Amino acid sequence: MVLTSSPYWPVISHPVLRRVLPGLAVSALGDGMGIVAVSWLALQLAPPGEGGAWVAVANAAYTLPSIAGTVLFGRWLAGRGGARLAGWDAALRAVALGAIPVAYALGVLNLGLYVVLLAVSALLHSWGSAGRFTLIAELLPPERHLPGNAVLSLIVEAGTIAGPALAGLLIAVGNAAWVLAADAATFALLALTYRWAIPGGGVPPTARPKASRSAGFAVIRHDHRLLGLLGLSFGFFFLFGPVYVALPVHIATDLHAPASLLGWYFMTFSIGTVAGGLVSGYLPRRSLGPTVIGTVLGVGFALLPLGLGAPGWLALTGFALAGFVWAPYMPTAMALFQRTTPPAQLPQVLAANSTVLVVALPLGTALGGLLVSTVGARTTFLVVAIGTILLGAGALSRLRR
Repeated sequence: MVLTSSPYWPVISHPVLRRVLPGLAVSALGDGMGIVAVSWLALQLAPPGEGGAWVAVANAAYTLPSIAGTVLFGRWLAGRGGARLAGWDAALRAVALGAIPVAYALGVLNLGLYVVLLAVSALLHSWGSAGRFTLIAELLPPERHLPGNAVLSLIVEAGTIAGPALAGLLIAVGNAAWVLAADAATFALLALTYRWAIPGGGVPPTARPKASRSAGFAVIRHDHRLLGLLGLSFGFFFLFGPVYVALPVHIATDLHAPASLLGWYFMTFSIGTVAGGLVSGYLPRRSLGPTVIGTVLGVGFALLPLGLGAPGWLALTGFALAGFVWAPYMPTAMALFQRTTPPAQLPQVLAANSTVLVVALPLGTALGGLLVSTVGARTTFLVVAIGTILLGAGALSRLRR
């Protein structure tokens, strides 16, 4: 009775989604494994003393080419159904990532080929993300979009908890190339799942938009609501980027603590995001704008203990709370896009949004390196916290006006 009365029940019991969600869960586990394997294989292939630089290059190649893919393929992918977009992304990732262990086994894998294959695997990533959320909008009524988006986010967050740990075990008994083989296999399974569960590619839009490489950006530019939401998302992700630099430096340099403490921080943040994701589906559907802004403000306040030099237990609790408050942001923001954007233009708009977010986090991380080297890790946390609070306060003021 409790399960069937949950806002998630119409999502997980939907005749199409219940066939797709298991494939998404397996793929999310594989993606979590890839977080570790991509960096570890780069370290294995890199010359002595150059490991750090090649890890950065490999991770950039695994994400940033999706920006080019959004523009290059916009003319051909505009107006496609959500299942087709997500399925094509999964298929490309399966082929490109699967080529890495094959090349490794043949003894021909070098750093150049490795980076190229990672880049190819990422070309349709923004379209794949757009396809998943478009599929939610195609299959569910508007009042179910928020819990539907929350289920997708929960699957991803659960994968980031279990995947890296599993990758570590597999690398210990094998090597990173075979972990990427397993990752590729999960994407192949996902591509087949989309093909089997939705043979026709999903519900097509009612009208095919004009062919354009940048139609999504054009739609956002001419709608002040979407433009404001995109700006808020960019600022939010950009400001969080320095955390990935400041946290390890703070633990190693300020606290002189072991790496295990860094693991505790990231684990508690992930646990917080899963708990927050479970709550997301119960949030009110009529006040999505205030919810998004409240999330930004909450994360800013939750990071303050780290910037103010609070005791360790309080800082760790604040970081877990930041994860809990962070979790509803993406489901709620996606629901706003789904509610505001015409169905025929939704894939392009969501792909454009994904592209901007892919840029925001690395830029923020780069800023974090500059801040930490200039003012120190603890002050960087304070700058991030105050900046995030000011961003949320500015968005709230605009919303009231």
